[in-house]
Amino acid sequence: MTSTPGTAPGTPPGGQSRLRRRAGTAAVAALLLAGIPVGAAVSADAGTPKTATGPQGQKLTVSATTGLDPAQQKVRVQGEGYGLTTGIYVALCKDNGDNRVPSPCLGGADMSGGSKTSQWIVPPGDPYEGDLAQAFGPGGTFDVEIEIAQTGDGLDCAEVACSVVTRADHRAAGDRTQDVRIPVAFAGQDPGDGGGEGVDVPAGTVSYRSAADFTTAGKPLDLLLHPDSKKLYVGADNLPDTADVDERGLHVLNPENGASESWISQAPGSTGALRASAAARIAGPLPGDGVVFNYPLRGVGSAKSGDEAATGVWLAGSTITDIAPGTTPDTVLVAQGATLSEIERATGTATRSLTLPGGTQFAADPERKALWYTDFTAGKLHRVDLASFTVSGSFDLPGGPGGMAGFTETDPATGAVWVGVGRSVLVFDAAGTLVKTLLGKDLARDAAFDTASGRAYVVWQDGGDLSDPANDNNGTLTVYGTEDFAVAAQDLSLPGNHSQAGAASLAVEPGGATVFVTSPAEGKITKLVRQVSPLVTRAPADLTAKEGEEVALTAEAEGTPEPTVRWQVSTDGAQTWKDVEGATESALTFTARTAQDGYRYRAEFRNDVGTTRTAAVTLTVTAATGGDTGGDVGGNGDTSNGAGSTGGDGSTGGDGGTQSSGGSTTGDSDSTGGSGSTGTSGGSTGTSDGSGATVGGGVAGGTGTAAMSGGGSLAATGATVMSVTLAAAGLVGAGVLVHRRARRRTEGAL
Repeated sequence: MTSTPGTAPGTPPGGQSRLRRRAGTAAVAALLLAGIPVGAAVSADAGTPKTATGPQGQKLTVSATTGLDPAQQKVRVQGEGYGLTTGIYVALCKDNGDNRVPSPCLGGADMSGGSKTSQWIVPPGDPYEGDLAQAFGPGGTFDVEIEIAQTGDGLDCAEVACSVVTRADHRAAGDRTQDVRIPVAFAGQDPGDGGGEGVDVPAGTVSYRSAADFTTAGKPLDLLLHPDSKKLYVGADNLPDTADVDERGLHVLNPENGASESWISQAPGSTGALRASAAARIAGPLPGDGVVFNYPLRGVGSAKSGDEAATGVWLAGSTITDIAPGTTPDTVLVAQGATLSEIERATGTATRSLTLPGGTQFAADPERKALWYTDFTAGKLHRVDLASFTVSGSFDLPGGPGGMAGFTETDPATGAVWVGVGRSVLVFDAAGTLVKTLLGKDLARDAAFDTASGRAYVVWQDGGDLSDPANDNNGTLTVYGTEDFAVAAQDLSLPGNHSQAGAASLAVEPGGATVFVTSPAEGKITKLVRQVSPLVTRAPADLTAKEGEEVALTAEAEGTPEPTVRWQVSTDGAQTWKDVEGATESALTFTARTAQDGYRYRAEFRNDVGTTRTAAVTLTVTAATGGDTGGDVGGNGDTSNGAGSTGGDGSTGGDGGTQSSGGSTTGDSDSTGGSGSTGTSGGSTGTSDGSGATVGGGVAGGTGTAAMSGGGSLAATGATVMSVTLAAAGLVGAGVLVHRRARRRTEGAL
């Protein structure tokens, strides 16, 4: 915030006319007395009004709070009960939670008088009153219009929680007593009904933690979680530090605990004789159970859990550099350097072949009958049409030739191809257009996709050379949305996962609840489980109840692990909070008492990941009135203005279960309410003095007839006809009186 040009904060601007200020104040007062609200012409039609209570009893109301137009929305903001010693700003701001300054704000703070995005309200007679700021009305009231948008001035309400707020102006910037916040949501958002305020991490934050390390599969090279049998297949080489056991082969593990269920260590060699062989790459699953895989140097084999040895064929030509399922169930696609072939798994016969300008690895997209072939040396990406088995396009890899080879994988849902090159991941769409470059601090080594959640998982390995300042020996797991490429989970450090002994690989359980990551250098597979901080799915709302009524506040949240809940109450306008004893269920139920009027409640959810709270809601408790159903006993009435209004004895509900309250009396002389003024089922007798009017208790809960004395009283309501001007003035006065009474009831109450 900045002060008016040429003036210091708190200094009255030169040339302001006090006559003009007085005229402005008088105009506001005149409008209030005439019953015409300031700024009544507003265009807000989205959502519904919402009211919040401030720490000093202030009431703030916003005309529209949900479904707002992201481009621009006019809202009407009204307040009452604000102090007359401190100026405030009214604006849309980032909501930073209780006792934290709402900031930044859209358009900053209005200190020029010309802003449409914020308003400056000051006490009457303030030096800035006039063109720069408007004055509070009677009772600390204001009624203004502001224009808000989803983004602007560094604020993005799609990314952070935003509220229409009041806050102390720049002359009392540290004063939090003027902070009143009402959450708002633009079209497509729905905070207030869900989400909640994350205390330590944002609500609904996704992260992963290590749950177990599996060390029963030698040096893991590749992974596949079988879609049918749910078994974890591991292609492995021998781990040098276990010289007494040759661990090469295909391992089958129980994904729950890593227990070995099977180990296929032998496959046919060049002569057809079985020999110990590593499983270098897993091509894909077989129906029901089992996998197709490549074993060095030119073997293509298949095996399932329980097999004593793999079956397979030995290909002619050069070393196999990549493998994938073929276009039919009986074929497999094989890269032998720059040569791409589709071969029959049973015989090893090539049904068709294609030689590209260069390359070593590829990724197939059967859904779109495409294959993407990567030539890291030349900096090229080639698209092969699997129907015609011809090159249908070639594209440049940014960074030029010689990029460090990482991986090539396709997203089965979108057809996009993800290419890991050095410390970056290049994402091309199905047409070959580069749409995103993701940068990491480590080497991009493998990617896997979960179509159920629309997430891409990338494992990055450290270079392992500790003489390089860029290396720290730790890898990283990152998660991205496949549509917007936004980070979808907190980055997870993978200690000790470096590339010195081989590239890491990963497998993802459908839905993304579990991820498996290999660390060849350590000879282990780390099982990672997803955890989510509490996200509120059902939040309580402001509640009004009568004395003696049973009330219920309900809140629910989801998270992993399942969060626990505890309810909290504030008796001082959300300045301090304490736990409600024993309130650890989703519903908080209790009997409303007048001492609780103005209390604020919230639910706090906790799990191992974080803590999330619902927005605070306000309980308003009104006095019980005659004719209400129930058997509660009425308390003593509140007395004011002479005889006042007194709750009579015998207010216990009668035969019909009706709770009645004492009659109302005013004036100097006594007269009894007219016909039907006595409630025969435990009702009370209404009396009136002078020219006042009273509604008596009805027979058996019916409506009594009020006595009419003096001019213009309304028999049906007991109200006296007043002019519009006097009615408006009376409403202002009544609002102050009700506020003062509410303060008397809540002060010191627990």
